[in-house]
Amino acid sequence: MALKISRFVSLLSLALCLGPALTHLLELPHKIVLSREEYRIVQGIYRGWAMLGVAVVTALASTLVTALLLRHRRAAYRLAISAFLCLVAAQLVFWIFTFPANRATDNWTVLPADWTYWRSRWELSHAAGALLVLAAFVAEALSVVRGDRKVPSGAAV
Repeated sequence: MALKISRFVSLLSLALCLGPALTHLLELPHKIVLSREEYRIVQGIYRGWAMLGVAVVTALASTLVTALLLRHRRAAYRLAISAFLCLVAAQLVFWIFTFPANRATDNWTVLPADWTYWRSRWELSHAAGALLVLAAFVAEALSVVRGDRKVPSGAAV
């Protein structure tokens, strides 16, 4: 029962992370060409999105728990741990590239002279993060539908 709950929470929280991530990816080609003032205005739509951090933390925790619960089911474990590692990588991208852009621009309320540098960094890091979250979702979904074969006793995972 714990595995079913963990898988459900993991998939739900991953889906909640994937929606905004794909939004960033899909709007990139249109936003990257906006003028300084247009870009500043458009960035205002993200106010309040920090609350999505709850979904990110939930996805990280539940995906790790799912992987640990699957440690004796080789194929499913590898997919679940891959999902977790993709989420960790997405977070590294966010904290190394996206967050500094948010700080440099005071969450896009102020545009410094080098704003195009920060825009490129922000947009491309969100695109990379979206692909990593998508990979995490696919890996986690596959861990549900692919082999739940148990690893023989004493076998390495």
